[in-house]
Amino acid sequence: MKPIPYKSMLVCGAISLLVAACAAPAAAPKAAQPTQPAPAPAEKTGLQIPDVQPGKFNVAGVLIGPHDDGGWSQAHYEGLVYVGQAVPNTHVAYVENVPEGAEAEQVIRALARKGFDLIFTTSFGYMDATGAVAEEFPNQTFIHVSGYKTNNKNFGNLFGAMENMKYLAGMIAGSRAKLDGQTKLGYIATFPIPEELRLGNAFALGMRKTCPNCTLDVRWINTWHDPVVEKAASESLFDAGAYIVFTGADTPAPADVAQARGDKWGITYDWVGSCKVERCLTAPYWDWGKIYAKIAQGVIDKTYKPGFDYFDADSGALGIYGLMEGQELTPGMKDLPAEELQMVKDILAKMLKGEFTRFDVFAGPIKDNAGNIVVPAGEKMTQADLDQFPPGAEGLACKYCMYWWAEGVTAELPKK
Repeated sequence: MKPIPYKSMLVCGAISLLVAACAAPAAAPKAAQPTQPAPAPAEKTGLQIPDVQPGKFNVAGVLIGPHDDGGWSQAHYEGLVYVGQAVPNTHVAYVENVPEGAEAEQVIRALARKGFDLIFTTSFGYMDATGAVAEEFPNQTFIHVSGYKTNNKNFGNLFGAMENMKYLAGMIAGSRAKLDGQTKLGYIATFPIPEELRLGNAFALGMRKTCPNCTLDVRWINTWHDPVVEKAASESLFDAGAYIVFTGADTPAPADVAQARGDKWGITYDWVGSCKVERCLTAPYWDWGKIYAKIAQGVIDKTYKPGFDYFDADSGALGIYGLMEGQELTPGMKDLPAEELQMVKDILAKMLKGEFTRFDVFAGPIKDNAGNIVVPAGEKMTQADLDQFPPGAEGLACKYCMYWWAEGVTAELPKK
């Protein structure tokens, strides 16, 4: 698998810098706008590279989209804010709108040359670039979010079991659709990588648990963040008959389009604040702060060893909006059948206790959309299966592998 080129309509301009004293953006209740120190001179990237603060532990994040995208990058931005607040004597900064590929490698290298102690790179297509730069700077730590590579030294792989929350979102969506006499749902998928099949399949498995007759249509958009394209994909799925659309991309487009139509539902993703309109059914989301702070403190204490770090729901870093502590049911959840809503809550409670994991989501028997058994009864997919197309990386072969669509998905497999 190769890094995926980022095709964005955004134009990189001045890059905002985040300092430890700043707080989250206004979408979070305790937020304040970050101060913006004068940017350091740009290196070869054409983007502004922030400076380190002498005498502090310096942490940087590389973001694929804008820090206030209402989705993936905003969730990481707020995770960095949390590190600055929770880990003493820490300075944090970020560079946003960094394309995958050669420019990402230049940005990561520039941050390393500046002297950042810990660098988080937050898109699948940054994987090889991060690994290459890590080899050049063995005394600094590089953590790549998503992907499947590590050198088990200073270059680590980090991700979490979002398939858990997508599974629950599928259960909620299936229950809503069945209640309203609907059977067709839709999925906005980004790039044809195992992660997107994994999350789509998790949703489909949950959907069929509460609505055995429901089907799932798919639109590939080949971008992580493009508001225009995401809106068009939402419109396309709704026009094709989908009653509920969920997304693997960054913006709240499905909910916004559903809100405009008034008789549809959308499911947003990534950021806790993304589910803000009445026709948003729920949002699987990340809380990166706890994980980032744990890693930063571990690097400072020399107790954290980079490797394959894959956290589950019991970490407290994953959520499903409307069902977490302190949250109210969304309007679309309030009148769901009590027994089905309770089933979702019970499984969530088990997830939060570590009693129901990502491997339980993908426990057999599982059929693909052609009726074939892809995971037999009594078997579970392993991490290598969840992360890879067949046959898997050298020395990390997968047995069941993530190259199939679950029963109910009305789409062909993408080309590998």
